[in-house]
Amino acid sequence: MSPSHPSGAPARARLSARLALACALGAVVALVAASGPGGLFILVVGVVGAALAAVGTWWVLSHHGAVRVVGALLMTGAPLAVLVLYARADLWPVALTAIALWGAAVVWARAALRGVRQPEGMQAVACALPRHPVLIMNPRSGGGKVGRFGLAEKAEALGARVVLLDTAVRTDVAEIARQAVAEGADLLGVAGGDGTQARVAEVAAEHGLPFLVVSAGTRNHFAKVLGLDHKDPARCLDALTDGEELRVDLGVVGGHAFVNTASFGVYAEVVQRPDYRDAQADSALDALPDLLLGYAGHTLDAVTDDTRLESQQALLVSNNPYATPEPMTMGGRRTRLDLGVLGVVGIRVNNAAQAADVALRGARAASLQVLTSQQVVIGSDTDSIPVAVDGEALTMPTPVTCSIRPGALRVLVPRIRPGAPAAGPPMHWREVVSLAFSRRRPGRAAEDRADGERAP
Repeated sequence: MSPSHPSGAPARARLSARLALACALGAVVALVAASGPGGLFILVVGVVGAALAAVGTWWVLSHHGAVRVVGALLMTGAPLAVLVLYARADLWPVALTAIALWGAAVVWARAALRGVRQPEGMQAVACALPRHPVLIMNPRSGGGKVGRFGLAEKAEALGARVVLLDTAVRTDVAEIARQAVAEGADLLGVAGGDGTQARVAEVAAEHGLPFLVVSAGTRNHFAKVLGLDHKDPARCLDALTDGEELRVDLGVVGGHAFVNTASFGVYAEVVQRPDYRDAQADSALDALPDLLLGYAGHTLDAVTDDTRLESQQALLVSNNPYATPEPMTMGGRRTRLDLGVLGVVGIRVNNAAQAADVALRGARAASLQVLTSQQVVIGSDTDSIPVAVDGEALTMPTPVTCSIRPGALRVLVPRIRPGAPAAGPPMHWREVVSLAFSRRRPGRAAEDRADGERAP
């Protein structure tokens, strides 16, 4: 994503920036104009309420028993208390006005930044269509999407050979893929979860074959980044007759390929628990207190290309960085898979104050580290550590090395597809101010007038 150039910014972007500043100023004016100390009261109560809710969330995650109960009361009661205090002080109209204006300011600011920071998507190229495609399908994946959407029958009607996995026994899908290559397959594909996708994608990359993703998993993170239809997986099969090719990167952790993420620390420890698959939420709540407070699990040290992260409770290494990281949920959104770098998010939260800091400041909090690297080496004070690779539980000897293989995977996608959801640009108010007060370049005057006529 190229940096903006305010001097040549379109009129629509400048107008959006000015509207953002006007709304932000309106929010400040609404608070200042509140009678007496009302404006300051609204601000202080709102910040304290958010901090208390964050503290309550931390206690729910990090403690058992009575402390968890108190945390749950804080988590739910703090926002309600804020609303009650606003109402009793007869300040709720002012508070709602300020919140609405600030929300509008953020919306206009993001619109302005999008106007000068147009994202560059992954570029597809024309390619020859496969003559002997082989698709491996997991009938249980995604709650039975293979059967519900008739994927096997539709794929066979398009000339593909379908291998349905026997879910009653443990199956080595990589070995099935290698056997298919030995028998003459010129494309490998998977209808299943991201873990299965990664194992077969690794075989396709080894042999230089195109790979087809069918969004039949539960979450379909990989398919979403590729811009595939995750609501109707049958549309992914259109690539067999009208497709084009994307070159994307593959992540590697301890010799295993991954298409999305390799997670270490708290999340990986939870995934290892035998009861995780059957009761994910209960299992996580039961395990998190000991893991977060250091009674169980092991802290991690990580060395990237130019940074050392020490005593991390959790590390998320992703195949390409998240454009809008949400570290508290270890999630977010990637818009590209061809940048040739890993995304790295590290977190170390020891107490309620640090949890509140994360809640209020997000990725700018001192407890979080968000960066990129071509290689990450993870160490610990134990001989082996759990690793969740695309959601699959593994154990690896330390140190564990993560790296990236740029452009290693050829992915066949339908020529007509929904496209990857666009991520909003990072919010930098200094850039919004600069954009709002920028001047038109003389050669852009006519174009700017045309843009202004179309502005909202």
